[in-house]
Amino acid sequence: MAGLSRRGLLLGGAAAGAGAAAGAAGGVLAARSPAAEPPAAAPLNGERTVPFHGARQAGVETPPQAHACFLGLDLREGVDAEGVRRLMRLLSDDAARLCRGEPALADTEPELATVPAGLTVTFGFGPGLVERVDPAAVPGWLRPLPEFDHDDLDPRWGQADLVVQVCADDPVTVAHAVRMLGKDARAFTGPRWTQSGFRRAHGSEADGTTMRNLMGQVDGTVNPRPGTGDFDHLVWREEGPPWLAGGTGLVLRRIATHLDTWDELDRPAREAVIGRRLSDGAPLTGGGEHAEADLDATDSSGLTVVPAFAHVRRARTGDPDERIFRRGYNYDLRDHGAAEAGLLFAAFQADPVRQFVPLQRRLDELDLLNEWVTAVGSAVFAVPPGCAEGDYVGRTLLEP
Repeated sequence: MAGLSRRGLLLGGAAAGAGAAAGAAGGVLAARSPAAEPPAAAPLNGERTVPFHGARQAGVETPPQAHACFLGLDLREGVDAEGVRRLMRLLSDDAARLCRGEPALADTEPELATVPAGLTVTFGFGPGLVERVDPAAVPGWLRPLPEFDHDDLDPRWGQADLVVQVCADDPVTVAHAVRMLGKDARAFTGPRWTQSGFRRAHGSEADGTTMRNLMGQVDGTVNPRPGTGDFDHLVWREEGPPWLAGGTGLVLRRIATHLDTWDELDRPAREAVIGRRLSDGAPLTGGGEHAEADLDATDSSGLTVVPAFAHVRRARTGDPDERIFRRGYNYDLRDHGAAEAGLLFAAFQADPVRQFVPLQRRLDELDLLNEWVTAVGSAVFAVPPGCAEGDYVGRTLLEP
């Protein structure tokens, strides 16, 4: 027993006891019937695909994915209509491959392409691109928006010739697709800007839940519902230039939010600014999130429950055609101590001049929310119709 301590004996005995118990348990388990097969694994969201081909481009009616990147590109000098045609053929082919979960044609990181996670790629043409192809084909609304009084536009986030909207539920998928499509476009375009945004991660909330912006507000409650006649009328173009029939218009606004001063407001003040409860997005006059706000309702002192300066009152219109479809994303940047957070306000509509401009003018005139938000970027794009398999987006313009 020399050399054995009391501690060693105690630990050794405990180990032996544990071993005996394990052996006994093993014997009992061995005598039982074989264990049932483990349940089948749930399908992975990363395997989900959204078809690239179709009469309309994906990424408009598609339920918004968790991550988005808007890539703004300007045509290089000397790129003519034939160059634009080659560019769109190349982009459409690789976009279709990536959306299927397959590598791009010259993919140097093919393993990153195997998780499409609901990837969509949507192309929009700025006025410069359409003019390069056919100046007579530019629709009347495809021009810069008027600069509103509360705008502080930075040219860095201004109009581009081509926008590529890339959305998926996985940020690696988005980053890889943007890199591959950017390589495709390199010989024809130069980068204007890249704007990335996010929503809640896939599965964090029930499908169909209205997103919240970084100010804590439910954002996008009053939105036409995809798949309805109302949506089709407001979003998809059936008039105007023939090449755009079945397409739509995109307004992309970069809206900085001043969160530090927003923090200074108490909860009742924040709700008065918006005209909705922060808890569930319901109007201050009651009901659920999608209840109609009663703008004539007054409180015990005779004041309107929804103030004259409230966002929901200023956004209300008596013209049913002055509505848009919002599909926005939050952004939050921190660069060497400087911070900028806000909203990538992506809105689709058949005619931005007819639909978006009157709405924004009303907000610009009196909306108190302007004290805490500033548009720092603005661009307008024509989103062509989709294409059949083997075809490419933009053929209706490039090969009429």
